[in-house]
Amino acid sequence: MEVNPVFMERCLQLARKGEGYTHPNPMVGAVIVHHNRIIGEGYHRQFGKAHAEVNAIMAVKEEALLSDSTLYVSLEPCSHHGKTPPCTELIIARNIPRVVVAVKDPNPAVSGRGIEMLRAQGIEVTEGILENESRELNRMFFVNQQYNRPYVILKWAQSKDRFIDHARTSLQEKRPAVISNRLTHTLVHKIRTQVQGILVGTRTALLDNPQLTARKWCGPHPVRIVIDRENRIPSSFALFDGTTPTIVFTTAVRRDLPNEEVKQILIDFHGDTNRQILQCLYREGIYSLLVEGGASLLSSFIRKNMWDEAYVETSKKMLYNGTKAPEIEGEEINTKIYSGSIQFHLKCQITRNFL
Repeated sequence: MEVNPVFMERCLQLARKGEGYTHPNPMVGAVIVHHNRIIGEGYHRQFGKAHAEVNAIMAVKEEALLSDSTLYVSLEPCSHHGKTPPCTELIIARNIPRVVVAVKDPNPAVSGRGIEMLRAQGIEVTEGILENESRELNRMFFVNQQYNRPYVILKWAQSKDRFIDHARTSLQEKRPAVISNRLTHTLVHKIRTQVQGILVGTRTALLDNPQLTARKWCGPHPVRIVIDRENRIPSSFALFDGTTPTIVFTTAVRRDLPNEEVKQILIDFHGDTNRQILQCLYREGIYSLLVEGGASLLSSFIRKNMWDEAYVETSKKMLYNGTKAPEIEGEEINTKIYSGSIQFHLKCQITRNFL
């Protein structure tokens, strides 16, 4: 079979259009090619809706061409019944003779079964085209399936002399130090639309009264998550305004919070708090987590090697004293400069299987 990677690149482009809407499913794109010309394309738009292969097949205007076409898809077609029927059955039913797959499904229970089903019906299958790119696109999904835990992203902004804030003891004392600029602050909201949950500690909640929404970017808001061991955060704070669901990790249930949008989960703070939080969040269906602070919380995830990525923004501004930024090491995979701020993206080099 003659394979053109350009068509798989188009699959990955399409897949990204579902970002923020497909979880816990992966982002998947598909194109159907007839004599080196795309005649149908589609992507997985939303969890519970039609998969990419289905949308691509349905987009073909001349169904007769399918029997002489090649289907490119960025992830192995599913072979099991879930929210939708198996894509492999539709591919077989429409007599598509050739399928090109970027990467196998990472779920150990189903990995390779879709490909086997297609080959058993005489369909020619080629694997591994832009495999690394497809894995990177769905890195959160791969971690979920392989390790049954959320994908953890750390994020903070620091001054040139490596402080994340000046010294503060209360919300009334002074506002947070301005380190990010308008552009990088907006990009943080973009990242928020790409995760399901966002976590802060008690001190950050008390000092900043954050909204933890993605109001500066188009997309879904993450579930707001806060650690409040002693129930110190006032019920009047933005986290409890009812506009977006909130999870509180605490030691005792309080009665002054809106039960409809706030869920309280009791954990043992004498044990491994980070591990308990991740396990609880995974059970709650939160498969990707952005940890935004403060320094103590971020450092605890770093110290325990419980992270996958980190977005660190370094400004030209000097603070000279205050709250020190966390210390972190990893493989730097991307660096960009935005109007005086350098933002770099680290990936954890240790094993991902920390649970």
